[in-house]
Amino acid sequence: MKTLQVNMGETFPTPDLSHLTAEDYEHVYEPAEDTFLLMDALEKDADFIRTIHPSICLEVGCGSGAVITFLASILGSRSYYLCTDINPRAAQCAGRTGHQNNVLVQPVLTDFASALLPRLQNKVDVMIFNPPYVVTPPEEVGSSGIEASWAGGVKGRQVMDRFFPLVPKLLSDKGVFYLVTIEQNNAEEIEHQMTTAGFTMEKVMSRRAGPEKLAILRFCHCSRTT
Repeated sequence: MKTLQVNMGETFPTPDLSHLTAEDYEHVYEPAEDTFLLMDALEKDADFIRTIHPSICLEVGCGSGAVITFLASILGSRSYYLCTDINPRAAQCAGRTGHQNNVLVQPVLTDFASALLPRLQNKVDVMIFNPPYVVTPPEEVGSSGIEASWAGGVKGRQVMDRFFPLVPKLLSDKGVFYLVTIEQNNAEEIEHQMTTAGFTMEKVMSRRAGPEKLAILRFCHCSRTT
């Protein structure tokens, strides 16, 4: 696993979330350290992402919609922005966040991206996923409420392991996939799983947040030169 060194000269505004209320955050994951680390990683990778000339960008498990809206501030109106969530309140909030920041974000209420296949098969150029990664008892996984935003089950991997087989179905040949993890998720095992599926993995950024060591992993097709 490589650690990237990328130019960090350009900065972009954090999305305006003033429209979201305390009541919203009772049902939807409130942006936290993992959210901001993911945005920092996208900002760090801005030049690289632009070289892809993305047509379709997708955030899986969008929560408040902060990250997909931030990505739109990097790429502008040249791309189409989709986001999915199994939580109806999150899908609604994500659409409102796009509107608040003058970005057209299309939320889709679905598990992962099942409602988008086969229509978007191998058409997604940038995909981002801040999954439920916290190690929890397996029975806590699978809610459609706010609990779905953190309960990751065994190794914190039960949800992301279900999603990984969809990555080669969704990503375009030039596509890139960003994933939030913590140390307990075992990045080496994830790398082995994704390498078997034809992807290379690089660590874009990491940060300690309380007891958690967060990392943003980036996956590209092995055939792509970066």
